[in-house]
Amino acid sequence: MHALARLSPEIRQYLLVTGNYWAFTLTDGALRMLVVLHFHSLGYTPLQIAALFLFYEIFGVVTNLVGGYLGARLGLNRTMNLGLGMQVLALLMLTVPAAWLTVPWVMGAQALSGIAKDLNKMSAKSSIKLLVPDTQQGTLYKWVAILTGSKNALKGVGFFLGGALLAVLGFTGAVLAMAAALALIWLASLVLLKKDLGKAKAKPKFRDMLSKSRAINILSAARLFLFGARDVWFVVALPVYLSSVFGWDFWLVGGFLASWVIGYGIVQSVAPRITGKRSGHVPDGRAAFLWAASLAGLPALIALGLGAGWSAQVVLLGGLLLFGVLFAVNSSLHSYLIVSYAKEDGVSLDVGFYYMSNALGRLIGTLLSGWVFQAYGLEACLWVSSAFVLAAALISIALPRHGMQPAR
Repeated sequence: MHALARLSPEIRQYLLVTGNYWAFTLTDGALRMLVVLHFHSLGYTPLQIAALFLFYEIFGVVTNLVGGYLGARLGLNRTMNLGLGMQVLALLMLTVPAAWLTVPWVMGAQALSGIAKDLNKMSAKSSIKLLVPDTQQGTLYKWVAILTGSKNALKGVGFFLGGALLAVLGFTGAVLAMAAALALIWLASLVLLKKDLGKAKAKPKFRDMLSKSRAINILSAARLFLFGARDVWFVVALPVYLSSVFGWDFWLVGGFLASWVIGYGIVQSVAPRITGKRSGHVPDGRAAFLWAASLAGLPALIALGLGAGWSAQVVLLGGLLLFGVLFAVNSSLHSYLIVSYAKEDGVSLDVGFYYMSNALGRLIGTLLSGWVFQAYGLEACLWVSSAFVLAAALISIALPRHGMQPAR
């Protein structure tokens, strides 16, 4: 605490926001794994499990759009605290007796959790724009990569935590333990987060929620397809496949997916080194296109391998690891570009619009993950994934290159 007190007010506030975001991320990852595994064990079909996340993703779309507006008007710390409190309430909703855990009730709890998660993400990602001057793009890229990567690594830990807590405490006990821990963090946040970081100088109007930036609109469209490509096979199809076809138990499914997301987060953190920052380069639209193009054929190759009767464990697990590396670099590039393109005054408006597209991509991917897997199997999910990444690559061709100012 003494070391924290010696930092500048801006850095101190940002570190507190980031710490809250990390704590929230642990519960978010754990809750997703708890819901998928618990309701699969109760006999729910993949499409029914996907439906449980429907409101989570729908309200994520709305929250990112409205949350950016609220962050600019009220300050990012207030939106962060609101998100923490809502996540505690969402967790408590799932501690009711088992007979009450109907699909509509769980969807309602997931809706609150989706709102909470995107309020937290928007607050944390927007804050970093205010701490780095526009002339230091290399530093901005590095900080964004570290924040994004560390968050996803912790989400992976949350996946493992969810599987472990389910095995040790059962569904209700696991959710109650997480609610209690996050409630303590929320109370501390109410006391410590006081500065109105990110509050716009001029009060934005409601119509300002929609981005007027061509670069941000293009990047947002690419982001939609990129994250739809991941979630179309990762959210429902993959955990259920690992459990039903490979015969893995809760510990193994949770542990493997946790390890994948942790590794994915680590690659995101070092993405600036992979993409050439050490030689003085920061990515532009051309880099976004090239990295998306390098990923586009991989899910299709995995599907071909499975269809040819090769070892499913070697093809799927090996392909998943390579997908994680390439996807992590793509995601980190996008995260840097949105912060770079965003206006400093009212930054949360641009960031919120972009993450609205991110949430819409997750929504489409989640629904397709349940429906396509149930109707056609994992291979079909992988073909859809390849088509989505290809769309993201083609859209990225229109992004600004070095020497071009992002058009507004």
